[in-house]
Amino acid sequence: MFTQDMTWNDTFLALFDRCLEQYKAGNTDFNSYYTEADLAFLQSIGYKPRELFDFIEDLGDAGEPTRSTALLVAAVRRDYLSVAQDGVLSSHEITRAELPTFGDELDGIGYLPRILTKARAKLKGELDPDMMYGCGGDRNFLKKHGDIHLADFLRNVWACGDDDAKVAAYVKAQASQ
Repeated sequence: MFTQDMTWNDTFLALFDRCLEQYKAGNTDFNSYYTEADLAFLQSIGYKPRELFDFIEDLGDAGEPTRSTALLVAAVRRDYLSVAQDGVLSSHEITRAELPTFGDELDGIGYLPRILTKARAKLKGELDPDMMYGCGGDRNFLKKHGDIHLADFLRNVWACGDDDAKVAAYVKAQASQ
């Protein structure tokens, strides 16, 4: 069901804008935002309805992340679905209990195990819909460590594979710049 439509990004942004308008008008029931075609589109790029809503809600309430950030994160997920998963969605979801705590450290970097686990689950489409990759805590962590973009971190996690040390080295290198 993976979409190779060259205008998927326009479809994503139009859907994002339409949902943001509904949110700003006071509709917080994200399940009411989507048509069957919208749901099929989201599935084709490896997105869950709640994932899109989380970006809309944070933008509406906190002014970030931007719609372009939401698009870039969606692009990484879509690419991963196409390249690493051959267009096949995973049926596994990690639970909140499987996430490292806020205080866990990797190579002396607090919170890194948590955002790393969330990023890997986001890539695979395995993040529980009630958890957000790119939440305020994630954004604060990335800002603190070199103002790393959400999509750039996600792509680097993909490139590093299962090598936690490479991810830690990347974060340290960005923080030192």
